[in-house]
Amino acid sequence: MCLAAWREGERPEGCPVRIVAIGGGTGLSVLLSGLKRSDAEITAVVTVGDDGGSSGRLRQELGLLPPGDFRSCIAALADDESLMSQVLQYRFGDGSLADHALGNLLLAALERITGSFENAVLELGRVLSIRGSIMPSTLESVTVCAEVVDERASPDRVVLVRGESKVGLSGRAIRRVFLEPGSPPAFPGAVAAILRADLLVLGPGSLYTSVLPNLLVPGLRDAVLSSRAIRVYVCNVAHQPGETGGYSIEAHAQAIEDNAGPGLFQYVLANRTWPEQVYESCVRPEGRPMSYALVLADLIDEQRPWRHDAAKLGSALMKFLEAVPSRPAEQRCSEQQLQGRDHI
Repeated sequence: MCLAAWREGERPEGCPVRIVAIGGGTGLSVLLSGLKRSDAEITAVVTVGDDGGSSGRLRQELGLLPPGDFRSCIAALADDESLMSQVLQYRFGDGSLADHALGNLLLAALERITGSFENAVLELGRVLSIRGSIMPSTLESVTVCAEVVDERASPDRVVLVRGESKVGLSGRAIRRVFLEPGSPPAFPGAVAAILRADLLVLGPGSLYTSVLPNLLVPGLRDAVLSSRAIRVYVCNVAHQPGETGGYSIEAHAQAIEDNAGPGLFQYVLANRTWPEQVYESCVRPEGRPMSYALVLADLIDEQRPWRHDAAKLGSALMKFLEAVPSRPAEQRCSEQQLQGRDHI
């Protein structure tokens, strides 16, 4: 009802803005922690390619979608984030449960009780009163694969690496990533959320193994391209060895375009503070032209300067919406409306 009225010209009072965050791993949970402080209606669309650690074991032994990233998102969106994070992230130290996170086991049990993984996530979120929705990008069991090259030995020799947990361990430059099977069906709820969003956020997180696998789901990518939302890619603040060592801001954006196609986002939000002690590992601009507007802000966590600060990131993203408050759905934020906002 809110959406229909909005499309006719203006948003009814009390109708929240809708934000969809697409990604996985620690980056997505940090982002959700920051967005949770707003009054927005939040949806997280999560990658399902994880095959390492506890998630990989449950995936192999039970045929379960990897629960780890979903567990972290639930903890991030829980009302009592501090306590719930400790409970859900608790890992057993020895015995047959060694390295399993309690939250992963809860999701595995709920999957059996409710009959589906998506219902398991929904019910655990309901029990913990999370402030938002969490959905998989696809229900298909996918394998993240990569073509890597050893540019020092032979730049023309391509090696195929299969498995998300192995992609970053090859020690070689990543040429491209893809999914097996190649065209998994998108989760319908995720597509619907993207199409009605006001702000779409891609990242932050592991570029090749957390962010891109979502965009390699054809139906999800098409939904992003069809969306009239403001679309922002949040670039990582630090290089990730094995995936993006030495990458600039521009190289991150180019990798998304090379692997998933152009036009998926309009803005790149990146960090503009580079502490001296971690300067060499910071992702910085190189100054070459991009087909996207670059927005720089202080986003770094001062205690852990290789990560985003949740509050700073959430605040920076909300400024995109503040630029055009209460706009009709037919008049989504244009390049001109944010022109000149190169720093926030």
